[in-house]
Amino acid sequence: MSVKQISVFLENRPGALCEMTRVLGENAIDMRAFSLAETSDFGIARVIVDEVYKTTTVLKEAGFINSVSSVLAVAIPDVPGGLSGVLKVLKEAEVNVEYIYAFVGGRKDSAYMILKVADDAKAEQAMRIAGVRLVEQEELSEL
Repeated sequence: MSVKQISVFLENRPGALCEMTRVLGENAIDMRAFSLAETSDFGIARVIVDEVYKTTTVLKEAGFINSVSSVLAVAIPDVPGGLSGVLKVLKEAEVNVEYIYAFVGGRKDSAYMILKVADDAKAEQAMRIAGVRLVEQEELSEL
C-alpha cells in the first residue's frame, strides 16, 4: 500500500526551485506533499502528486532529472505524541526510518506523514497490526 514519491534533483542555485514549481503549475500539477533537502551543490525536492506519470514526463521534458520511489503515507491522531506512537511501532518492529515529512490534509483530527523506511513490507505489517491507518495514493488526491 505504498505511495509514489517523485524526487527531483535540483542544482543549488537561486531560482532552481522556482523553475521546477513553475513547470508543475503551468501543467496543472497539484502537489499534495513537498519536502526539500539540500547540500552545498544540489537539492532534492520530494513531491507527492496526483498524477505521477504526467509529472515525471513534464519534468523530464523541462530538463529536470527525477526518479520515482515508494514511500508510506500514514494518518496519525493530531495530538501530542501521535507521531511518537507510530515511531514506537516501527522501533519495536526493528524498521529503520530513513526520512519523514508531514503534509496538510482536509481532516482536522489527523496529521499526515510520509515515511521512507528500510523495509516497506515489514513496516506496513507492523503498522496494520498496531492499528495505524495507512493512506493510499487515491486518498491523497481527495485531501
